[in-house]
Amino acid sequence: MAHGAESGPRTFGQRVRRARERKGQSRPVLAGLVGRSAEWVKAIENDRLGMPRLSLLLRLAEALGVDDLAALTGDERLSAATYTKAAHPSLLRVKEALTDYDVLSRDEEPVPATQLADRVALAWQAWHGFGDHRSRVANVLPALLADLRYAARVREGIERRRVLVSLAQGYHLAQLYLSFQPAPELVMLTGDRSMTAAQDADSPRAVAAAAWYLNHVFRDAGERHEARVELAMKSLQLLDPDRGPEDIALGGLLHLAAALSYAKVGQKGSAEHHWDSADRAAKRLGDGYAHPWLIFGRGMVDAYAITMRTDLVRAGEAVDAATHIDLGAMQSSTRRSFHIIETARAYSLQGESVAVVHLLQKAYEASPETARFNLFARGAAVELSENGSALVRDDARGLARQLGVAA
Repeated sequence: MAHGAESGPRTFGQRVRRARERKGQSRPVLAGLVGRSAEWVKAIENDRLGMPRLSLLLRLAEALGVDDLAALTGDERLSAATYTKAAHPSLLRVKEALTDYDVLSRDEEPVPATQLADRVALAWQAWHGFGDHRSRVANVLPALLADLRYAARVREGIERRRVLVSLAQGYHLAQLYLSFQPAPELVMLTGDRSMTAAQDADSPRAVAAAAWYLNHVFRDAGERHEARVELAMKSLQLLDPDRGPEDIALGGLLHLAAALSYAKVGQKGSAEHHWDSADRAAKRLGDGYAHPWLIFGRGMVDAYAITMRTDLVRAGEAVDAATHIDLGAMQSSTRRSFHIIETARAYSLQGESVAVVHLLQKAYEASPETARFNLFARGAAVELSENGSALVRDDARGLARQLGVAA
């Protein structure tokens, strides 16, 4: 690659190539994810084509797992979230809560572990409930994290380990809040803290849950898929399906993590192998089961088949998978909206813009803040409002206004 050893890639095409190779993607896989040909990707990487317009640039960044557009454009002031004004109003408050270290002693007694666990459970209900879930969680997260960290510092023995399990879940919530926000360094921080708290708690289940979310963090950060799969499989060894439904569900989640990691790099056989393992776990738990805060169950496994097929650039199979599940039955408005957006992404690969706009509108109705901060939803709304057919342009413009990306 023609660039200086110290300065790194100098052109847009060279940066795209570096990001694709770090992701472990082939040109055909990347091309399919952005709705272009492998020759188009080659022309971009060889600088025969210039930087695309913003809407396509956002799709390219999403497919490459790039949160900061400066990694592609070279302009350090430009990021995908800030450029499209995607920062949540409470982001600064959550940032301050995560970077505030309470080093002074307190006079009051720490909150008991059982009460903290109840507060964490209520926060998860707020995240999965209908409406502005990010705003609701941001209202309780700073005080909750402060109380959890203080209790973990003061308590001892079994009580401390129980607090640490809740603290790991609190960091999971913070990590989810920060997703699609212009704070990638804090996403990595919360993922690492959740795993540290889980390990300090000496809780196999907490470690397995942390590994599930760290897989998402690592994928977004462009970590090698081998490292992501290794983490999931090591954590899987801590679980025992004979201990009950939670271990079965967490094992299924870790297989889903591996399936999604392999799909991102186009390894169809390995992706399907791990999805089959997750499917067996869901079958063993039965159709009525859903994990109380991770939402693992029949519906989640089926829904992630859409994401897996889309990432493998098998749009027809992804659309077919979507037609055979009822996302409306999913016990989380937030997840339901996300998986509807993933279905829209599958239809986008087939060029079915009417379906894309319709599904993105449904996703917005299910969970406005999920759609408002999703890069694909924002990019597709902009692109179709500018370049869609007359049949969808007006609806796409209305959607873009709802998502806050209208010109």
